[in-house]
Amino acid sequence: MAPHTKTTARIRHDEHCARWDVFEIELDGPSHGNPFTDVDLGATFSDGRREQRAGGFYDGDGKYLIRFMPDAEGPWTFVTSSTARSLDGIAGRFLAGPAAPEHHGPVRVADRHHFAYADGTRYLPIGTTAYAWTHQVERLRAATRRTLASSYFNKIRMCLLPKSYAYNTDEPELYPFPGSPTDSWDTTRFDPRFFRRFEDEVRALRELGIEADVILFHPYDRWGFAELGREADDRLTRYAVRRLSALSNVWWSMANEYDLVRAKTEADWERLAGIVAEEDPFGHLASIHNCFSFYDHTTPWITHCSIQRVDVYRTAENTDTWRELWGKPVVIDECGYEGDIDQGWGNLTSEELVRRCWEGAVRGGYVQHGETYLNDAEELWWSKGGRLTGTSPERIAFLHGVIRDSPTGVLDPLPSDWDAPRGGIQGTYEVIYFGLSRPRFRNISVPADERFAIDVIDTWAMTVDRVGITTGSSVRVELPGRPYMAVRLSRLPDQTEAGTHASVLT
Repeated sequence: MAPHTKTTARIRHDEHCARWDVFEIELDGPSHGNPFTDVDLGATFSDGRREQRAGGFYDGDGKYLIRFMPDAEGPWTFVTSSTARSLDGIAGRFLAGPAAPEHHGPVRVADRHHFAYADGTRYLPIGTTAYAWTHQVERLRAATRRTLASSYFNKIRMCLLPKSYAYNTDEPELYPFPGSPTDSWDTTRFDPRFFRRFEDEVRALRELGIEADVILFHPYDRWGFAELGREADDRLTRYAVRRLSALSNVWWSMANEYDLVRAKTEADWERLAGIVAEEDPFGHLASIHNCFSFYDHTTPWITHCSIQRVDVYRTAENTDTWRELWGKPVVIDECGYEGDIDQGWGNLTSEELVRRCWEGAVRGGYVQHGETYLNDAEELWWSKGGRLTGTSPERIAFLHGVIRDSPTGVLDPLPSDWDAPRGGIQGTYEVIYFGLSRPRFRNISVPADERFAIDVIDTWAMTVDRVGITTGSSVRVELPGRPYMAVRLSRLPDQTEAGTHASVLT
């Protein structure tokens, strides 16, 4: 018998790729049997100094894909490895060029409690939630994209799997597995159309400069997806991460309200998080979101704390405590929603949501937006996306402008008055927030040998009024006697910074 001659699959890829963009290899391979489970595929990439491995996946119709995100400019080489002989040992090369001006790479943890893009640009999350927007009809998805394009948001939480809950009872057009709601699912195979739609929306978000906080599992289910079993969970996680991880704007959330997913234990979450880490060579941010019980956020794979409210009234007020407890960024992804539905978590006033955002900000964290205004079509932003009607987003963006004005671009908690939290940089840039209190004036201590500009900020009206310059160790600041006010102290390096319009305060 003549020795077997290895045949090589046809391969297609671009010769150039921008830094932090998606380099994709397309291969023709076997389609018989079950390619989703019968064939394993990957490639090892090298820039001459180090190697990174990215797993591949079957995309249907005899087509296999491997996606990679080059994080350095210059020449790269790759060689494939596979259990299918025709896909194994195929080598190639490409050149990575400069990143597009608007693309800064994946978001990373920076300064322990904050974030920055990979190129060092500061990132302040202005997030929102639209859990099931990718599972809606094109009309609604297009409306969501238009809304996001004209919004202030740079992050959105979204479920990979369909969601079944109040005001979200429509049947999705596509499912992750072959089958139907009335028949059993074949969890050993995937429907590539489902994943293509999802990743197309993640790509669209990337072009808008928006991070996609991808929630892998959740408890709100009528199809059996919340209790697939260990093997199916593992396959789904591996397949999803291999498809999505080369997109620079992806974050991983292992679950929304993990403690309500009754079919999974902590050991299951640890195993699934291990699969994410194994299959994501790019180290995207990862979290897990609670309902009642906090996960142990000191766990190494958790990069930042994704928090749901812990009390009807108080959550953001705990931000500085959680920072110190876990030593990681605190993102309160769900402190309640601006809206008018019957549920207490979904009928906050805009004023109250904005107040919670400010409370968390001066305590060194990031409180995110959500909206649940009911309409006749039951197209609530929180579930289906569409259009926003609330008045909090622009005020949250105004808050982030105050944060960005800090010399460090962030706020950290400072020693505070007993009745008003203070954040910023001690002796340099300090913001005192009065929340619901309505003082007519405030006596504020400042370093005696420094000069500070004093601004009164109306966080609701979004105004900043320069009221004077300090010359002593204490200053009396007049206030309007209404809620949602803040005072900002900015140290001046010399007298010329005072300007001619500001009076001297003593």
